[in-house]
Amino acid sequence: MSRGDSRAGASALSRIRSGVVWTPPTLKIGSTHIDDTFAEAFGMRYTRIIVTAHDAFWLEAAIREVTGYASSVISCDAEAGLERHLESVQTPDGRPGASILFFGFSAEPLGKAVANRVGQCLMTCATTAVFDGLESSQTRVPLGRHLRFFGDGFQKAKVIGPRRYWRVPVMDGEFLVIDDIGIERGVAGGNFIIESRGLEAGLVAARAAVDSIAELPGVITPFPAGVVRSGSKVGSRYSRLRASTNDSFCPTLRGRTATRLHPDADCAYEIVMNGIDEATVRGAMGIAIRAAVGPDVVQVSAGNYGGNLGKYRLALHEVLS
Repeated sequence: MSRGDSRAGASALSRIRSGVVWTPPTLKIGSTHIDDTFAEAFGMRYTRIIVTAHDAFWLEAAIREVTGYASSVISCDAEAGLERHLESVQTPDGRPGASILFFGFSAEPLGKAVANRVGQCLMTCATTAVFDGLESSQTRVPLGRHLRFFGDGFQKAKVIGPRRYWRVPVMDGEFLVIDDIGIERGVAGGNFIIESRGLEAGLVAARAAVDSIAELPGVITPFPAGVVRSGSKVGSRYSRLRASTNDSFCPTLRGRTATRLHPDADCAYEIVMNGIDEATVRGAMGIAIRAAVGPDVVQVSAGNYGGNLGKYRLALHEVLS
């Protein structure tokens, strides 16, 4: 018996002991099994802002700051990420820009979170300006209307077409910011789990998956570099926690809890994505899964909670069809 066969046998034995026996799914891409399961996603509100800056250096600084500490609404005020970069011909002021999406459970708290982030992270960043990325939305929340007070009475309103902007004096000139921004309904929590032989294979696959949708309109991957190592489940044995480690995908817990890992997998990474609608998330999942598969990615699965978390069930076999 080879070392790989021995490891697979030991893994299978641990599954039997923990009450779970792995059975191969019916779909494969190359040598990668695609688990016959679904990702459980849920509805959220989202907004889009357009940020511009003097050049690429200051634009990247702005993106990093405003999307920081925004991986999960389990503890963060919003989930945020870069939607895509914009050429100067695509932006309102003809400068390099970026489209950034923010997600939250309801409009008012999301608006407050975005206003705080824009005030602390973008108004402070050299040369930036902020525009609305959802101009046709009927639901509106204040942005510049709040931030204008930093001007201490020296701020000025500027009306361009149908929209009002605020010019707030700062030390390199003026910070231009839109008066209010639109809010729409989106879908969050689309996901899949890469199961690999070894850490390196998992990291390579995870990066390939995220890169494949990095500039796809309408979708973001809010976790660090788009990848989650600490996938979670709903609830905990500790009553004060809303979420805890997804033990069924932790390789070190084989034999101690029911596992969902492929027998040959000893590493798992989750890719979580939020999008402007269900179709966008489904499409992104399909693209990213196909980018992730490979010889040492033994299985792709997904996180779900029996339908208790959200109304959207994104079946892996369907998003790939």
